[in-house]
Amino acid sequence: MHTARYWIKHLQLQQHIEGGWYAEVYKASQTISLPGNPQEKSAATHIYFLLQQQEFSALHRIASDELWHFYVGTALTVYEITIDGLLIEHVLGNNPYNNQQHFCVIKAGSWFGAKTTGEGEYALVGCTVAPGFDFADFELAQQSQMLQLYPQHKEIIKKLTR
Repeated sequence: MHTARYWIKHLQLQQHIEGGWYAEVYKASQTISLPGNPQEKSAATHIYFLLQQQEFSALHRIASDELWHFYVGTALTVYEITIDGLLIEHVLGNNPYNNQQHFCVIKAGSWFGAKTTGEGEYALVGCTVAPGFDFADFELAQQSQMLQLYPQHKEIIKKLTR
């Protein structure tokens, strides 16, 4: 098994604003127009995303669905707070006997963040966004605002915000 340092170098990952490491590896050449938005967007994008044991992906939301694909490493939990305030914990990994799955979908508009939950050094995943990711659609959660909106999820909000 390779180390986190190996994957960061091999995949030419760079630090992400939400935490962790990433590299965009696909951006569809096809574009789409969305109602009410004059700018065309790529139909889909895909990144490699790596979280080390001490890191977390801070709560954020985007305007598109995001599909998470598990590749290698330790288990990773993606915490999703839906528009209705429901907390869903998606556990990604290679062990279905521990209720781990290889894939999950985060719906557009949900707040979400992630943290390794296994005992290994890192988790390497892929994230596909459709319509494609654009930093203009990215919103990083503010802890005080999230605690007012979702006080029932205080523990997760404090763990996944800066």
